[in-house]
Amino acid sequence: MKNVTFKNRTWDVAAVIRFPAGFDASNTYPAIICAHPISSCKEQTAGSVYAEALSQAGFITLAFDASTQGESGGEPRFSEDPATRTEDFRCAVDYLVTLPFIDENRIGVLGVCGGGAYAANVAMTEKRIKAVGTVVATNYGRMMREGDLSTDAALNLLEVIAKQRTAEARGNTPLLVGYIPFASQAECEQAGVRDVDMINAVDYYLTPRGQQPGSPNKLRLTSTAAAIGWDAFHLTDVLLTQPLHVVFGSVAGAFGSYRDGFELYTKARSANKSLHIVEGASHYDLYDRPEATTKALEQLIPFYQKFLAG
Repeated sequence: MKNVTFKNRTWDVAAVIRFPAGFDASNTYPAIICAHPISSCKEQTAGSVYAEALSQAGFITLAFDASTQGESGGEPRFSEDPATRTEDFRCAVDYLVTLPFIDENRIGVLGVCGGGAYAANVAMTEKRIKAVGTVVATNYGRMMREGDLSTDAALNLLEVIAKQRTAEARGNTPLLVGYIPFASQAECEQAGVRDVDMINAVDYYLTPRGQQPGSPNKLRLTSTAAAIGWDAFHLTDVLLTQPLHVVFGSVAGAFGSYRDGFELYTKARSANKSLHIVEGASHYDLYDRPEATTKALEQLIPFYQKFLAG
């Protein structure tokens, strides 16, 4: 395992590259880019669980922090901009193809949650990616448009963003909000929140279970306007042609990875596509619970072996 950086435009993107046992730099290997969820970082599920397991299965893996987040550079800090997030993937491929031990014709991608939707989206136009795997892929644009499910939630949020951007243009401090609106399980209970995804988000990100310095639960509000007008799965029926494996749990929650998983699988043009529903698993079970992640990897590893290792 080695800490590395690669460029996106003018800044450094921080990443961790993992090597399989018996790695020999004189040989060439397939590689898998591992993308973290919205609000996450490379030290959490995409890196510590999936990249680690895939490297043990014989692949070189590259888990990176999204631009403006974690240890990566880029401004404005804590932005969640789909254009920049997808460009990170292209730049990751650019980095991998400069390494003599990487087979440029055997590069794949695995994304978790929002990282899964970004992965599918970028693969439509980045054909150096030869296989796409997603775990609880969540369409961030769809989430932002639905908001709190109230009438005109997206339009109301856009009005708030417009006013805030004007205020910041006039010198006000940028508004940072939390991806997760509750600071503890107690706050969830006080608010009457019972949704499995929201409760588990607090448990994963804000307790020792998954908490990491690179994931501080900070989001620059004005950056989300672009996401509201963006659809991760737009044109997947026309342009997403690579082999695709979609994983999500049978326990549906408010974040929508259950229905997004079905939508991605159904719409994708890919001639080789497969769907794996992990029974009894919720969204966050597939982040780090061994009973769920092991089942996901039991099918993900053969998928990548079939389409990348041969």
